[in-house]
Amino acid sequence: MKIAFWFLVFPGFLFTAIVGMLLTWVDRKVTARIHWRIGPPWYQPFADFFKLLAKETMIPAGTPKFIFLLAPMLGVIAMTIIAVMLFAMNFMPDKSFVGDLIVLIYLLALPPLGLILGGSASKNPLSAVGASREMTLYFAYELPFLAAILIAVIKTGGQIRIGEMVAFQQLYGPILYSFSGVIAMLISLFAMQAKLGYVPFDIAEAEQEIMAGPLLEYSGVALAMFKLTKAMMFFILPCFLITIFWGGLASRWAIPKLLLLVVLVILLKNTNPRLRIDQALKFFWIGLVPFAIVGIILAFYNL
Repeated sequence: MKIAFWFLVFPGFLFTAIVGMLLTWVDRKVTARIHWRIGPPWYQPFADFFKLLAKETMIPAGTPKFIFLLAPMLGVIAMTIIAVMLFAMNFMPDKSFVGDLIVLIYLLALPPLGLILGGSASKNPLSAVGASREMTLYFAYELPFLAAILIAVIKTGGQIRIGEMVAFQQLYGPILYSFSGVIAMLISLFAMQAKLGYVPFDIAEAEQEIMAGPLLEYSGVALAMFKLTKAMMFFILPCFLITIFWGGLASRWAIPKLLLLVVLVILLKNTNPRLRIDQALKFFWIGLVPFAIVGIILAFYNL
């Protein structure tokens, strides 16, 4: 019963979904203010979600039904597991196990995999283009993101246990408060922007170019699950960065840190144009990878 409560209520599915949708309202509200608009009421994300649940899920002819319906669920399942692991390892470090950091990295790969599978299974050329872009974007941002995580591993003496990384920061201070930590955090912030599919990295779902990309053929409950996954990621990814680089979640400053990262993501989203896929590749591989190598060298010298 306790395990079911963790996964279904707190800090699992319900808690993560509710907070994630509230953060999407913050996104829409801040964006509206930047555009000199009023913005929606706080319950609008919930109303949009339940409206989608009430609509019929259409499946295109000739589409592999199992893959088409499985794809939206991958992200929701992954985000729920990550939420449980993150909160358990922050507040109960003894629950941490060797290699749990690697497990979280693999789970973070499931939402883009779901988009790729869903777009590829949709039997729509525009969806296929979106899936191709999502795959390319994933390979673009994942390399510098892993390098940024490696900086944190080096700074903590080779730890790949979340609980030990949090304990190290509580004892010696957050990794962010160092030159290599600042580099790792900046790289991870851009990678988070790409993982969320927000401007300037909304390349896979570029509405003005390919309508909705991988989501074009989705409707009803299936589309609601994709939207819910992104909302949950909007909460989980900042929590992950705070855990790895900024001292962990077991602090009274965790909520202000979370809101600061959310606001930074929103400002990046509203002050930049969309990049082309080749520009995104150059930005991550040519721009951030050398930057990450500098951070790794600094981390070896404990700087």
